[in-house]
This record gives sequence, C-alpha cells and structure tokens, in this order.
Amino acid sequence: MQYALTATCRSSRGIVAAIANYMTDNGCNITDSSQFEDAETGKFFMRVSFLSEAGVGLDALTAGFAPTGQTFAMDYAFHDEQVKMKVVIMVSRFGHCLNDLLYRWRIGALPIDIVAVISNHMDYQKVVVNHDIPFHCIKVTPQNKPQAEAAILRVVEDAGADLIVLARYMQILSDQMCRSMSGRIINIHHSFLPSFKGANPYKQAYERGVKLIGATSHYVTADLDEGPIIEQDTIRVTHAQSAEDYVSLGRDVESLVLARAIHAHIHRRVFLNGNKTVVFPASPGSYASERMG
Repeated sequence: MQYALTATCRSSRGIVAAIANYMTDNGCNITDSSQFEDAETGKFFMRVSFLSEAGVGLDALTAGFAPTGQTFAMDYAFHDEQVKMKVVIMVSRFGHCLNDLLYRWRIGALPIDIVAVISNHMDYQKVVVNHDIPFHCIKVTPQNKPQAEAAILRVVEDAGADLIVLARYMQILSDQMCRSMSGRIINIHHSFLPSFKGANPYKQAYERGVKLIGATSHYVTADLDEGPIIEQDTIRVTHAQSAEDYVSLGRDVESLVLARAIHAHIHRRVFLNGNKTVVFPASPGSYASERMG
C-alpha cells in the first residue's frame, strides 16, 4: 500500500532519523521524502511517501507512531494516497476554471472526487449535470447571506467534502465561514492586486501597458485575497496585443495556477506556516511539476 506521512514540529536533532527508523521497523520503504526547516520560526516540516511492504495498515501505523510524535510534539497524520480527496467546486459566471478542472478530472490528470458544484447562478447547471455531478444553485443576496452560507456548508458536510475550490466564485465569504473551513478553501484571482482593483482589471492593465499577466492561488482567510499563497505564475504580453488578448491569456494562467494549487493540496504537499506556506515539489515526472498550457 502507498501511504504518506505529513509532520510538523519544532526543529530539533533526530527527527528525520526517528521517522526513518520507524518506517524501517514497520516494514516500510520510503519512496519520496521532502523536508524543510524555517530558520525564522524554528519550525520543521516533512512529507514522506512510502510503501508498506510488510502489509501494516494505516490505523496500525498511526497508532504505533504515537510515541515518536509525542517525543517531538508533532502535528502528524498518515494518509492513504489511493483515496481521492472529496472536493466541492464553487463558481459564478466565469466558467474557464470550472471547465478546466472538469477536463483535468475527466482525463485523470487531477485525481479528485468532485462531489458537488455550487453556484449562485444557473449558467453551468447543464455542463455539471452532464458530468453526473450534483449541481446546487444557491442564490446569495445581502439579505440572505447567512442562510445561503449555511446551505453551502450543508452541501459540503452532506457530501463529506475535504476541500472547497472557488473557481472564480464572485461572492465574498463571511469571516465565520472562512474560520470554519480554515485551510480547506482555495481561491484563484489575477495578480494585479492591489494595483488594479474592481471591475475589468485586465482592461485596466491593458490601458497601463502592463507587460506581465499573472495569477495567484491561495487559501481563503477573513482578509480578502490575502491568504497564504500556494501557487503563482505569469505570462508575458506585448504592446501588440489587445485588451481581449489580455483577458484570454489571463484566463489561461488562472486555470493553470488553480489546477497546480489543487494538485499540491490534495497530495498533502502544502503546509501552513503562519501567513505563508511551505510547498514541497512533486516527484519527478509528476503532472504538477510540468508547465501545462
């Protein structure tokens, strides 16, 4: 069986050796390992992929690791890498990220279980239902926002979802919802903030002669568009391109960056580190390590 161990603790000597010895003693073969020590905070982060060659199961591995975890005061978890994470996607009226995620999911490039799509509009009901995915239209107004968010959370809970993806969902989530799903909501937006706020940011960028278009994917917090960043990328534009080109290229990079961020999260390669993240690289040859257009 292919498993992964994620661990975070204060940095000290012997952590890597203790984990490696535990794996050896339990008949496990490490296939990939990443680690990082933050010199500023003194925190240590580690992710290990391994094969349980002796057939020791997830529950037994978790229970047996307790003394090691206690020794180093670790936050740790063992994960079955064959189990797909359950994801709810939320979208409004821009469908490029949704369509991209559905395509990657359909061809197996994004190994997730999409358990529902939620929107505040009906625009994408047909495309979602045609993929045999439950579609929920939950209207949001200033008057019904608490009730609407409660309905959203019921969908998430009933579906057993581990992650919410805001695929250009244009409603601002409440502080309460952000706190209740901390570290479990991923958003995507252009990288022009704070320079070009409000409507038509790509048009504003075109009018200012911007030469780089970018996108940022991050965890959602109560601070609007300021959560810990997971993934970013840019694409170069020139004076010869139109405002419409800016929009089209922007949609491409948004879709790519969001897919990469989700891929890193579902493989437990992202660790929260205060207002930042530690993101371990994918194994060589992995989809996430490639630049896909």
